[in-house]
Amino acid sequence: MQIILLEKVANLGQLGDVVKVKDGYGRNFLVPQGKAKRATEKNMAEFQVKRAELEKQQAQILADAQARAEKLENMTVRISQKAGVDGKLFGSVTNVDIADALQAQGFEVAKAEIRMPNGHLKQLGDYPVTIALHHDVTANITVSVYGIS
Repeated sequence: MQIILLEKVANLGQLGDVVKVKDGYGRNFLVPQGKAKRATEKNMAEFQVKRAELEKQQAQILADAQARAEKLENMTVRISQKAGVDGKLFGSVTNVDIADALQAQGFEVAKAEIRMPNGHLKQLGDYPVTIALHHDVTANITVSVYGIS
């Protein structure tokens, strides 16, 4: 299936690129999410008319993400969990817990934006976590997990 990208898609292309993808990926993900349109003559002409508007819109989204990243960069989030004597948590700290803690501090972050390279946190301590606010913008925070009895 040939599609026109309406925004930057990781590992696929930039705004305006015409790329070939598998039918299911295009039909079930890219088109319904508004990230792409089928590459027909009508849609190509429509895209050329709206290209400047779409580029301006994407630039605004990028600027907003950069502003959010500046506020979040090098921030420390404290999360309390029940833990055993050896420092091992009863349960684990997930991206949902981190999103809730950030929201309590006044930052709106979706759980899907939180990247935990080593999986869920299962020990007490400080852990580096990356928040991907945009394809090109990330913020690094520290999650401090401390125990309660």
